Amino acid sequence: MGANAMFNISYGLYVLTAKDVEKDNGCIVNTLQQVTTTPNAVSVTVNKQNHTHDMILKTGKFTVSLLSTDADFEIFKHFGFQSGRDVDKFADFEKAARGQNGLYYITEVTNAYISADVFQTVDLGTHTMFLAYVTDMDVLSEAPSLTYAYYHQHVKPKPEAPKKSGYRCKICGYVYEGEPLPEDFICPWCKHGAEDFEKIEI
Repeated sequence: MGANAMFNISYGLYVLTAKDVEKDNGCIVNTLQQVTTTPNAVSVTVNKQNHTHDMILKTGKFTVSLLSTDADFEIFKHFGFQSGRDVDKFADFEKAARGQNGLYYITEVTNAYISADVFQTVDLGTHTMFLAYVTDMDVLSEAPSLTYAYYHQHVKPKPEAPKKSGYRCKICGYVYEGEPLPEDFICPWCKHGAEDFEKIEI
């Protein structure tokens, strides 16, 4: 087990994976925190409308791949812009391996992975926070973690100029037209909440 994997956690973007019987699923999340060191425990916050959320509630297990600066936009399209209810996210995905808990982690575009067993859930309204003990982790690459700043500058395609005023999702570029943006609004593309939208002008 690579203890240094814990030190690769930073505020950035991750692939969260779970499994429900035979079907694997994954989504993009942006909140992963280490909460204790003895024992090692982490927390991850997931939108309730995401199918991965339901799988974690059912099984109590998840794995997080800590994306590195090697990740390209295809990863975000694959895991962020389609529902896991409709497809098996890993059916044709060759760049993955299974950890000790049987869950996939992405290999070639991450610097580390962490697998965990949930010991507590916290209801946050539109999201659930899962608190979990780390069961398996390892460092895969020395590449830096993918931060929001790097994602916006080097990975995410530049959006076309908006034709109307409104709000743009900082994760996937979806534009909500009109005023105001509802506080409980959920992006129909990537399922992120209103806190991940930015004001745009004509």
